[in-house]
Order: sequence, then C-alpha cells, then structure tokens
Amino acid sequence: MATEPQASAAREVGGSRPTLTLIVVLLGMLTLPMAMSGTTVALPRIGADLDASGAALQWVVVGYFLAASSCMLVAGSLGDLHGRRRVLTAGAAVYTAGTLASALAPHVLLLDAARIVSGIGAAGVMASGGSLLAATFTGPARTRVFASLGTTAGLGLAFGPTFSGWLVDAVGWRATFLSYVAVGAVILLGTRLMSESRADVRPQVDKAGAATFIAGLALALFAVTQGSKSGWASAQALLPGALALALLIAFVRTERHLLRAGRRPILDIRLARNPAFAGWAVGAFALGAGTTGALTFLPTYLQGASGVSARAAGLTLLLMTVPVLALPPLGARLVNRGVPARHLLVLSLLLIAAGNAWLTTLHPGISAAGLAGPLLTIGAGQGLSIGIVDAQALSMVPASEVGMASGFLNTVRGGTGAVMLTVFGALLLSALESRIGSPEAAARVTAGAGGHTEAFTSAWHVTSWTVAALMTLLAALTHALLKTRPSRTLTTRSAPRRARPSAPSTDQAPSTTAP
Repeated sequence: MATEPQASAAREVGGSRPTLTLIVVLLGMLTLPMAMSGTTVALPRIGADLDASGAALQWVVVGYFLAASSCMLVAGSLGDLHGRRRVLTAGAAVYTAGTLASALAPHVLLLDAARIVSGIGAAGVMASGGSLLAATFTGPARTRVFASLGTTAGLGLAFGPTFSGWLVDAVGWRATFLSYVAVGAVILLGTRLMSESRADVRPQVDKAGAATFIAGLALALFAVTQGSKSGWASAQALLPGALALALLIAFVRTERHLLRAGRRPILDIRLARNPAFAGWAVGAFALGAGTTGALTFLPTYLQGASGVSARAAGLTLLLMTVPVLALPPLGARLVNRGVPARHLLVLSLLLIAAGNAWLTTLHPGISAAGLAGPLLTIGAGQGLSIGIVDAQALSMVPASEVGMASGFLNTVRGGTGAVMLTVFGALLLSALESRIGSPEAAARVTAGAGGHTEAFTSAWHVTSWTVAALMTLLAALTHALLKTRPSRTLTTRSAPRRARPSAPSTDQAPSTTAP
C-alpha cells in the first residue's frame, strides 16, 4: 500500500452532490435486500413451476449470496482506484441484466446461473454504495447517514416478502424479478448524475490478489454447499475445500508481499488483525447469522406445514423485518448521545439469540400473534445495530481505503448469507431426514411441499436452538474484541485527516462534522 502522505487523501470529484449520492445509494440498498427476502417467499412456487427442490432450488438464493460475497472486496478496492461511482454504475448494469435473465429463465439451472450474475452486480452496488457515503459524509452526519442506510435496508427486508408474496399470488414469481429489473434500471440512470469519488493515488490493480481471493472464497463457499449435500468427507466437498485453502493462503502471501513492497493490495490484511475492526466485522457476521435462516426458511415452513399463502407468509415476516426498518435511527441516536456502540451491538446479538430460542415455540397452525414475540425480538436485535456497524468500522480507516474496508464488511455479510443459508438448510434437512428416513421426502418437505409436519417442526426446534447457541458465543467474542483498545495501525501509516484523531474510539461516532 502506498505510504506517501498524499495517498491518504480521497479525491471527491464533485462532492457537491451529497444528497443525490445518498438517494441513489439508498435506492440500491432498498432493492437488493428486497430482492433477497422476496425471493425466499417465492421459492415454493419456483420449485413447483420448474420442478426443482433441494440444493438446486436453494441455489436460487445461495448462488446470489456466493457471487456477491466473493466479489464485494474486489469491487470495493476497484472503486477506490478507478472511481466508486463507475463501479456502482457497472454493478447496477450487471445486476439488472442478471435479474432480467432470472425472470425469463426456463430451467432452474439457468435461473441459478442468472442469480449468480445478479450477485456479481450486487457486489458492485453494495460495496461502492457504502464507500461513497463514507467518503462523502463524516462525523455525526456519517452516523445518521449509515442509520438511514440501515433503515432503508430494513425497509427492503420488511416489504420484500409482502410485495413479492402479493406478486407471486397475483401474477407469478417471474413478475417479482421484472419489478426488480425496473428499479435496477432507475438506479443505473441515477448513477449517471452522481459525483465521482476515488482515492488520490491510483496504483496498479492487484490482479493476482483479486484472482486468488475471488476463486478461493467462491470455492470455499461451494465446498460448504457441497458438504451439506454430499457429506463433509466426500470428494465433492474436500477437493474444492483444499483448492480454496491453497488459493486463500496464496492470497495472504500476495498481499503481504505487496505491503512490504509499498504497493496497494486488494486487502490490507492489517485490517483483519486489528481487534477493534475485527470486532465490528464479527458483529456484522453475527447480525446476519442470527436472522438469515429464519428469514429464508420460515416462509417455507408456514406455507408447507401451516398451509398459508405466499402473501400471508410475507405479511407474517413483517413482525421480524419492521423493527429493522424502525430501529436504526434509535441506535444511531443512542450512539451520538454517548451510549457505547459496542454495548449496543452485544445487546443486539443477545436479543437475536433469545429470539431464536423463543422460536422453538413454532408449531403447525401457529398464528401471527404466536410468532410475534420471537420475530419481534430477532428484528429488534438486528435493527438496533444494523446502522452503526459500518459507521464505527469505517471511522477507523483512512479516506483512501474506505472502499476496501466497505468491501471487506460487505464480503463478511455476503459470506454470512451464503454460509448460513447452506448451514441452516443442511441442519434442518439432516434433522428432518433422521426423523422420516427419506432424503427425497425431506428435500420435498423443506422445499414447501407439505407433509410430515410434526417431524418438520421438531427439526426446526433443533435448528433454532443451534442458532441461539451460536449467537451467544458470537456475542461473547464480539464483546472481547471490542473491549480491546483500538490499534493505531489503521491510521498512522497515512497523513492525519482533517479534524480527525489518529485512533478513534470504537464506542462513538467520529468527532468531525459534516462538510
């Protein structure tokens, strides 16, 4: 990474358009969560129309997350070097094209491929969007903006299932994807009016790092999905896993070599070694790990075991997603008034753990009122902290590296989605298969085909307890990392930024004010 003083400065090529930048980025952050949560509601209908179940059907969601998480880090760093608006524009174009192909796909494998393309585009939108906001806003304004980002993502999560459920019941699942195509086109047009932002120094792209990281992470996530389907000791899981490990080791060595040579890598691995930054990254992982399974598989349970419609299942999920819409401003306000951000994050993770434990009251025919307690608790836990993680983590990073750091955080989130979808689904399928003795029947039931409701419910209980235990452990780890004094290595290698301390606290927003 360049060490010259001017390398720390970020060039805002037209920074007089912060409002327009915010609107376009928020529209992207509205659409992408909506597309994710809405697609989960449509899975049973997609499976019926395309005669798909099991892993092939789940890859409609998993493939999207896998592609997005594999490319976000690279997208963020490319935005720093070549222009964050440019990468956002390219991402929006690829996302829109992939979503259009999804709407027209005649076979589940083609749909899976189209969703992977959409995920690649989503990587550019999410990584560049967050870094554009971090480069445009500072201090309490940045905290408020990222709270708005969390609120908007919550809005997408909240109304994605309802909107998609209504469309699926009314005109079919393909219309769901077409609606996202229309919004993607609007985002694409909006990026043409935004200001550009990039790092001052534009060194040569770390092509070796980009290639080894994308291939290594993609193979690692693929190994996880294959292990859940074919067994963790199978060749289908071990071979890609071994290749992934070799590629990721090569990636780390490449990045270290570039750092020693004074050149800019795709990822400054000192980010991950900083305990405070790592704590926020673990928190980002945990917020997704505790909610992804319920958000994805609960609609399938309600449609298959309780016989409700896709629209009714989507409405029920509002109990979990509305708090994600309503609470991010509260979290930001508490932080700006002096509540330690790390305490708020740990409280959020414990709430999510409690909500998953409470979800073991799930049973066939359960009413929305019966689900209100656990779903509201999970949603409250996510909503309180979803808007503060990025603001706290990015406040520790020089302006020239916010794209890299934002890409890293979004890689963590995307990887969480892919891994938790696979692991939650594998746990659920394994628990159900052990109870009914038929892998084929278990795959059909978890795809929403109905039947074996008691066994399906029992499998849900086991999986929910497992997630609750995982969340408790992650809360303890996050607390341990964030109580460590922040390292100075993230800022002292560059010239000090205007009115910004060299080692900002992890408990409050940066002290600078908005320009």
